[in-house]
Amino acid sequence: MPESLRIPREFNGPLDSGNGGYSAGAVAGFLDGAAEVSLRRPVPLDAPLAVVRGDDGTVSVRDGDSVVAEGRSVGELDVDVPPPVNPDDARAAAARYRGLADGVFSRCFVCGRAREDAFEVFAGAVEGRQLVASPWTPPAWAADAAGHVWPEFVWSVLDCPTYFAVYMDEELAMAVLARLAARIDGPVVAGEEHVVIAWPIENDGRKRHAGAAVLAGDGRVLASARALLIEPRAA
Repeated sequence: MPESLRIPREFNGPLDSGNGGYSAGAVAGFLDGAAEVSLRRPVPLDAPLAVVRGDDGTVSVRDGDSVVAEGRSVGELDVDVPPPVNPDDARAAAARYRGLADGVFSRCFVCGRAREDAFEVFAGAVEGRQLVASPWTPPAWAADAAGHVWPEFVWSVLDCPTYFAVYMDEELAMAVLARLAARIDGPVVAGEEHVVIAWPIENDGRKRHAGAAVLAGDGRVLASARALLIEPRAA
């Protein structure tokens, strides 16, 4: 039977398309180990998407004739996680969160201010450091029977903070996730407070590169990622 994928409507980023991190994580679920997923277009919500496996181990997700996303397993993840941020400093950073209460991403299920059931990953600048951080306590509904958060939700929280990292010293601009590579090294446990961090890596014209990580309360790295965001061309 052909494989398929559906992104539930409640897991949106912009109102009308899937959260980039969640969508990438869902695609990564068809791959083994660390993975890199490229998003080729906004991911439709509540629509059956075909998953096509390539002979080289890659996967392609399609909406009719249109390629929505492509993924591949990666042996190594090119990201150096900086020293950890403690929970107290993460809570202080969240008070500096720059996300808008009204806008394209205001109802994102990860970082939307206008959404009561959001994950509330409100990553703000950490004082004296070139990174952003937020506390995150995953809810029980995001985890399996053992209390381990499903991978696609970990990918979700690795996505949104990278946007605020690449613009932490600038005015916020429109940018979308184009590619996310991530690795999960340890279980993220529902009901426990974690720290999510993100930091800028490189700016190249319209391309913005950033890293992200989910940390346990004691600073251990449980998951890490590298993101590419792209600013759309001016009309």
